[in-house]
Amino acid sequence: MQTEKAINGLKSGELVILPTETVYGLFADATQEQAVKKLYAVKGRPTEKALNMNVSSFDTILKYSKNQPSYLEKMVSEFLPGPLTIILEASENVPEWIHIGKTTVGFRMPAISTTQNIINEVGVLVGPSANLTGEPSPRFFSDLSQEILKNATVAIKDDSVYGLDTTIIDLTGEYPKILRQGAITREELLFAIPELSKII
Repeated sequence: MQTEKAINGLKSGELVILPTETVYGLFADATQEQAVKKLYAVKGRPTEKALNMNVSSFDTILKYSKNQPSYLEKMVSEFLPGPLTIILEASENVPEWIHIGKTTVGFRMPAISTTQNIINEVGVLVGPSANLTGEPSPRFFSDLSQEILKNATVAIKDDSVYGLDTTIIDLTGEYPKILRQGAITREELLFAIPELSKII
């Protein structure tokens, strides 16, 4: 079964291609430095560009972050799993090869059940878009390049991928800040979380 093959591959330090509700991602076990280095190499991703942590629970976000705002749990329950990346201060539990010297880290919780289950089984994953750096993100399974496919142990297809970017919100400054407007709008965030009234 593909799911089991993906879980075993990730635990063994291999790369896998998994669907998210936005685009297809290239995933690796965030706790294995060599696996993460392999992901950077395969994508041709600049090593100074940090990676988000893909998690399956609020408790995991708490483990890998600190100085969380009081409304964080409400935000997670309202919008995650879903197309929202939340940037928080990184705790000492975040591996150096993930935050690469930065004091912050992004959290993502993909809203595809298969991918959620795999993250839950393996632990924390990194999963940037499954494309070579500089090329378009793969909205459809057919968009995946042969170069990426040949470096992945397994590639799981899901037709519910819809191709819109995640919204990225930074909660580490004096005021919350939207770094990228994606599938979740500013208005939706404000409606659900009134504490974001001073959002930039």
